[in-house]
Amino acid sequence: MNRVRLAVVAATLLLSYAYFFQSGGWNQNSRFDLTRAIVEQRTIRIDSYHQNTGDKAFFRGHFYSTKAPGLAFAAVPVVAAARPFVRAAGLGVDALLYLATVVTVALPTAIAGACLFQVALTLGASVGGAAFAAIAFGLATPIWCYATLFWGHALAAACLVFAFTAAVALREFDSPRCDFTFGAILGLATGWAAVTEYPATPPAAMLVALALTHAWPDGRLRLLRIATGLAAGVLPCLVVLLGYQYATFGSPFRVGYMYTVNFASTMNEGFMGLTYPKWYVLREILVGSYRGLLPLAPIVGVAPLGFVLLWKGVRAGKIAAVSIAIAVYYVLLNAAFRDWHGGMTYAPRHLSPALPFLCIGLAPLWTRATTAFRALLGGLALFGVVMSLIAVSTTPMPPETLKSPVSDLLWPAFRVGDLSISPVESSSLDPKLHHLRTYAGYHPWNLGERAGLSGLFSLAPLFAIWAGAAAAWVGLGRHERDLERYFEQVNGVRAINFFLAK
Repeated sequence: MNRVRLAVVAATLLLSYAYFFQSGGWNQNSRFDLTRAIVEQRTIRIDSYHQNTGDKAFFRGHFYSTKAPGLAFAAVPVVAAARPFVRAAGLGVDALLYLATVVTVALPTAIAGACLFQVALTLGASVGGAAFAAIAFGLATPIWCYATLFWGHALAAACLVFAFTAAVALREFDSPRCDFTFGAILGLATGWAAVTEYPATPPAAMLVALALTHAWPDGRLRLLRIATGLAAGVLPCLVVLLGYQYATFGSPFRVGYMYTVNFASTMNEGFMGLTYPKWYVLREILVGSYRGLLPLAPIVGVAPLGFVLLWKGVRAGKIAAVSIAIAVYYVLLNAAFRDWHGGMTYAPRHLSPALPFLCIGLAPLWTRATTAFRALLGGLALFGVVMSLIAVSTTPMPPETLKSPVSDLLWPAFRVGDLSISPVESSSLDPKLHHLRTYAGYHPWNLGERAGLSGLFSLAPLFAIWAGAAAAWVGLGRHERDLERYFEQVNGVRAINFFLAK
């Protein structure tokens, strides 16, 4: 039955993500330019496309993407397979970007939500608690926005969740086959997380350490099996990354940010723009009106309470410690970055891979909460869902010039149903709503608009999807209770017949 619930969680998240297309932008275009260059020209140079992005490097007379290549590489088979059909249908490059985003960003993030559900059950949460943690992560935090964008953050977060799931599974299963398989998953997931976003490397190492501590008491032979699988998964990722950097910048240890066209001052400060955490930045990324996480996703603020319960759980102390460590790492990393605000973005995007590891604490919290406290948790999560819906419906890339993006742009646009607008379209609102929401021929839209609906009515099919998912979930619960009553009756009849036979 829980497999069906896993499918419901994953499908709900995937459809919620795939419902929106967010157009282009420097960050997205930089990655997609590399994908297009590989598919269309068999090159890693983006010379033919570089004018649509400022996130580019210039080295030895050619332009390259500054971004880590993991997401662009993952999209290559998708775009290569879809391109003939898209061209035959007379569709533009935006259709390819949409398909690439759904397959390489939305789908992994949705599966990551399902993995959180499974991990929470493994750690002793109730079905309701596990579902609450998964849905809160997927819809009540800014990850919903990032899952609709061709950025690396959501994919990196998903890869780390896959590695987290494998590390927990190595605690539960002990056999030669499982050791190698989960070790390989761990290696591939951690490796691709780092290939997709360089800052994911330290959390990847933490998850590897977690897996090895689970196996340490069982002896060297088990450690060797896991290490073999780990190497089988991580080495191809390492070859891909170092090979790309050598082919692009002449050394396996040079990255695009070293040759950036537009952000040299940022990269030259400290180590690639990183110095030390600053208190005012911590305040801004946590509670500020400009990029603050907690005003947009308050459910995250109570998640640490769940780690107290998780810490006291059976053999869950190490898992809680690593989850907390990863979350703290990303918060401090964001606070130490010179361009901490992240440019045109909703919420602090640099710490977004911490969100699943924070939300895992919500599962035990919901499981042991009273009815009144569950009502509070539900209210906080609902507020986060509404805030994410407002952003994903209008633009998750508000201009960085707005000091309060929600009150200055997102809510006014959403309130009157001015959704997915481009700067060339008319608006009944203030001219500041015409900030750059369309780039290089890409135009944002949602599936309701594609079906002919407009304004807030274009969100009606999304609400219908949610209603269907809720009905399916309730139906599963009823079916499970009916089965329990049936087996109780069968067992009761068998017991009576046994005693009568005596």
